[in-house]
Amino acid sequence: MASLPQRRTQNISGDFYVDSTCIDCDTCRWVAPEVFYDIEDQSAVYHQPTNQLERLHALQALLACPTASIGTVEKPTDVKAAQQSFPVPIADEVYYCGYHSEKSYGAASYLIRRPQGNVLVDSPRFAPPLVKRLEEMGGLRYLYLTHRDDVADHQQFHYHFGCERILHIDEITSNTRGVERQLSGLEPTQLGPDLLIIPVPGHTKGHTVLLYKQLFLFTGDHLAWSSQLNQLIAFRNVCWYSWAELVKSMRRLSDYSFEWVLPGHGRRHHTDRATMHQQMQQCVAWMQAT
Repeated sequence: MASLPQRRTQNISGDFYVDSTCIDCDTCRWVAPEVFYDIEDQSAVYHQPTNQLERLHALQALLACPTASIGTVEKPTDVKAAQQSFPVPIADEVYYCGYHSEKSYGAASYLIRRPQGNVLVDSPRFAPPLVKRLEEMGGLRYLYLTHRDDVADHQQFHYHFGCERILHIDEITSNTRGVERQLSGLEPTQLGPDLLIIPVPGHTKGHTVLLYKQLFLFTGDHLAWSSQLNQLIAFRNVCWYSWAELVKSMRRLSDYSFEWVLPGHGRRHHTDRATMHQQMQQCVAWMQAT
């Protein structure tokens, strides 16, 4: 839980606050941008919620925070409503899970709900309220992991739901050597008629992305929207394998058609296919010049 004595002085006075344990993961700032902002490389509250929707967003951010750095002066009596709001619908049976894990530096996780079996994309915290909601929504068939950094509580989800975990062999570590399906090579893997796994080496050697219905691209740490640059980007300062390979992967990925970018880190993005294709080309050109 957040600590009131550690409350950052940059917070506006009022009920919600961020304490000094914040790791600047950006989660609260995109979950509740009307409440939280970035100041001196950490988050803080610049506007206290004044209506029910703002308060729900602030409580969602509190629950999502990977380091429990968000708190309230008064014990919230409506936190159960925020718990019940997860997973949050995005579009077409795709949901945002919340409950980010410090083990993955606060990476976002998503749920795809489908008749053939639900897919959890990357691992959130194994939080009892979220687990209960996932049970109510049909459980999990697959736990797809984009890369080694965002596996978090994968073992607990596997043991609880009996889901098959999927990860590229070049991402296997001592923590993930029990993963049931270990991908290899650079060829795409068809997981189902609506699910395509695409290798995109660069950020890490075995990083992959997941394309669902040729609409939703779950990108892990490969691709995200930058609100500062107002464009799609890759992360050169955290490119652990090869920037040159990352550029090649991005160029290949630009040949695919999709409307949504749903990253583990960074901001999500939605636009029409034609505009997305143009923005992907712009991203590749930006990467080549960087």
